[in-house]
Amino acid sequence: MRQVVMLSGKGGTGKTTVTAALAHLASQNGSVILVDADVDAPNLELLLQPRTISNSPFFAGRKATIDASLCNACRQCEEVCRYGAIARCVKVYRVAPLDCEGCASCFYTCPTGAIRMQDHLAGYCFRSDTRFGSLFHARLLPGAENSGKMVSALRQDALALAQEQGADWAMIDGAPGIGCPVIAAVTGADMALIISEPTVSGVHDLKRALQVCEHFGVPAAVGINKADINPSKADEISEYCTQHDIQVIARIPYDNIVTDAMQRGCAVTELGENAVAREISLLWLALCDRVQEP
Repeated sequence: MRQVVMLSGKGGTGKTTVTAALAHLASQNGSVILVDADVDAPNLELLLQPRTISNSPFFAGRKATIDASLCNACRQCEEVCRYGAIARCVKVYRVAPLDCEGCASCFYTCPTGAIRMQDHLAGYCFRSDTRFGSLFHARLLPGAENSGKMVSALRQDALALAQEQGADWAMIDGAPGIGCPVIAAVTGADMALIISEPTVSGVHDLKRALQVCEHFGVPAAVGINKADINPSKADEISEYCTQHDIQVIARIPYDNIVTDAMQRGCAVTELGENAVAREISLLWLALCDRVQEP
């Protein structure tokens, strides 16, 4: 099984569009397990129309709660809380869950034992069936944190199923940026495919994504999406990659057919012969060659 993670460095480059298309092509020649590692704003499911098989709550961190029957309103918890998460409500004190950082200072300070630290529900993890293969995805609740931990949990479940089924590919649609979810998605992958765009911010964030891959020892290749909207910037990306011995394996043109595919809820390669599908097909062949290299 080969693990390929799609990164972008920034949002809006077309990473999810490319991931769905590659999953379609991979499913025609083998079995695929998919992971949507952008748990803060998952959207791979919009193109794959998944049917949920199972879901489970995801707990991350702990939050303080106050038992009103034991609270004597001594104010010690309010004074020790550095985050302003505790305030008086009528005759007792209450904790604002969104403000609590789970440091437990109030728990150790409370003289009456009125404060307990409880596991915090951060979101839900899902396993779904799609026409390309099983999809593991999740959703964080508003204000929840520890998205990197959630991505790691998704990957563990996905890889366990992939090994059980003998899947040929594990494709991970990573989150934008270079934060914890990206680190959790890229660690241990066989290859990272970075989808960039020919803009100033696209070039800047591409370099940051490449640095993350280099740090974790994950080979990287680059695909330039919407390459024809700014040829000079696309050439700048190619030149930078050449100087750093990084292969640009695709220059995908801009085409409204991508929007049509989104509206239909399908991969662009499912819409028959078109310029974008042709380039992504070449990208797929190049990706297979790169991953199979010794």
